Parts: sequence; C-alpha cells; structure tokens
Amino acid sequence: MRNDDFVPPTSRPGPRRRPVFAAAALAGVCLTATGCAGDGGQGPGAGAESASRPATSVPSSSSPSPSPRQSSAAAASPSTGPTSARPLPRGPLTGRTVVIDPGHNPGNRDHTREINSQVDIGTGRKECDTTGTATNSGYAEARFTLDVSRRLRTLLEEQGAKVVLTQDGDRAYGPCVDERARIGNKEKADAVVSVHADGSATGNRGFHVILPAAVNGGDADTSKIVVPSRELGVRIAGNFVRVTGSAPSNYIGDRTGLDTRNDLGGLNLSTVPKVFIECGNMRDPEDAALLTSAGWRQKAALGIAEGIGSYLKR
Repeated sequence: MRNDDFVPPTSRPGPRRRPVFAAAALAGVCLTATGCAGDGGQGPGAGAESASRPATSVPSSSSPSPSPRQSSAAAASPSTGPTSARPLPRGPLTGRTVVIDPGHNPGNRDHTREINSQVDIGTGRKECDTTGTATNSGYAEARFTLDVSRRLRTLLEEQGAKVVLTQDGDRAYGPCVDERARIGNKEKADAVVSVHADGSATGNRGFHVILPAAVNGGDADTSKIVVPSRELGVRIAGNFVRVTGSAPSNYIGDRTGLDTRNDLGGLNLSTVPKVFIECGNMRDPEDAALLTSAGWRQKAALGIAEGIGSYLKR
C-alpha cells in the first residue's frame, strides 16, 4: 500500500497517478442520497429477499472457514470484536487501529425475533440487524462479508495495523447496528469499514461506497466525521476500481461510486471515520459471478486495504 496509488473512481481502471486530494479535486464528486431501506445499504429495486436482507496467504475457499471461536450461545458479545491472536509485524500501519464490520451474520436467519427488535439510531428507531441478501444460487451476503473481512484483516495486519472485527462468526446473531458503531468508537479507530454486497435488480451492476451524511439528532452527531469519512471513502473507491477492475455502480451515485445516506445507524452513531462498501449486486448474474469467486474476493479485499492504507498514510 503506497501513497501514490490513489485514483478517483471512474467507469474503468486507469493508470496509476500521483495523489490529487485537494478540496477542488473533490468538488465535482456527486453524492446522491437514496431512499434505500436497511442498515445494509441496499439499493433501490431490491427484491423481497434482499428487503429482508439476508498475491497474499489467505484462505481461497468459496466460503469462510469456521471460526474456532464459533458459539451458538453468543447472544451477547464483548464490547470489542474479535482480533487476531498472532503478533503483528512492524509496518507502515503500525500504531493504527482499523475496525472491519462484516455486514449481517450467518446466524441472523435463525434469530428473526432478536434482529427485528428496534434499536435507537440517533434519528429514530430501526431493526437491530437484517439477514442480508444472497445470490440466486444461494450464496449468502453474510458469508461473503465474513470472507472478505477476514482477507482484509490479513492484509492490514501484514502492514502492522491492529484490526478488530465487529463479529467473526463467533456469535449467534448480530451485533445490532448500534453496537457495531460503538465497537469502532470504543476502539478509537482510525478508520472503520463496513463490508456488504447489495441486493438490487438484475442489470444493476457495480460497487458503491456509502458515506455518512451530516446528521445531528438524538445520540447522533456526525459533524466531526463527515469530511474524513468522505476522504476515506473516495480513496477506497479509487483503489477498488484499480485493483478489481469493477466499475462504479450504474444505479446509485451517478457513476461516481459514492453515495451519502442519513438513515444508517452504523454511520449515524459513529464518532470515528467510517464508510460502508457495497462490493457489487448479488442479484445480478454478472456481479454474482464475481462475488462468488475466491480470486475476485481477494482482489476486493486488496482494493479496500489499499484504500484504507492510502487514507491512513496521507
């Protein structure tokens, strides 16, 4: 991960450029709010299932390996999420803390009463969590997010970062969206990224990064994180294009790969820089072919990692 690897999001990957990150360079980026439902950042047109929402040494299997800490009794979680037990090397991200938030949980489908309970998101109340979406062949978003998040943890730890996951398949369901925010806040994270995949209509393709809107109400006050979160999001979007070859969303964000929302508790309640990334649309066959590929998921993790590294080393 290097400071010269940032490129702004475009419809296809371009050559590497020196970083241009002045305010003027960002002025043309359109941030379009959507009316999408769910704290998983689903796009418009999501079907019934999605509306209920379901060159590194990392696992290459099509699904995440079971966590040794897996427990069906983990209805309550520790105040901070799982971290790797192995000692960290010295690297360019030594001294930095990154919280990775794998969206949803494979066990959510078995705990509908718990995840449907309402929690305070600062500007209102919303369900604790959702099940996530899935591909037409049944590959669940919750499996995808865990796999990418574990790969991402490995890449960041190799650079010396302390990485905390909000969940690692080690609890029965959740955590709720408010707790996910609190984990990042308690860790005083330098950056938080929530990993997701969308559940929109066939033909809707590409990724987008969700940025926090200016929100001030109840327990929510994003005034101090809007600007740094946007910088984090732009750098992730640019690197995601370059590394994966994926185009920014053709249905959200005016093809900038960026979207701003004020209805996500995970963003509203954060006091540290945080973004969501929807890595693709699981309901589109072409995007689904990418999302179910272990090789592409490694590229997705690398693109996110390089975006985080570019942001932290700026």
